[in-house]
Amino acid sequence: MEPCERLRRHLTSENLWLYILSLAGKKPVYAYAMRKEIKRRFGFEPSLVMLYLVLPRLELAGFIRSEMKGRRKYYLITKKGKEELEKGKKEIRRAVGLL
Repeated sequence: MEPCERLRRHLTSENLWLYILSLAGKKPVYAYAMRKEIKRRFGFEPSLVMLYLVLPRLELAGFIRSEMKGRRKYYLITKKGKEELEKGKKEIRRAVGLL
């Protein structure tokens, strides 16, 4: 794998939590819609399997919460999630500033 491909993977799918928290901070969103919105806004499309692995972990850690509306489970960011998202953004800015 080429270095830029590896970097892209690390900045996208391997840090999917950043994108999930960002979207869940805007409005309640369900997994399938989240996948499409990530592709539209950020230019990559995570697998549904990956989303369904990451979402429960984020919820268990208290970064998001879920609520059922009909047959869909919608995710919303929590205060703890907002704080973690800001820390993540700050870390990315710091890393980019080192270059």
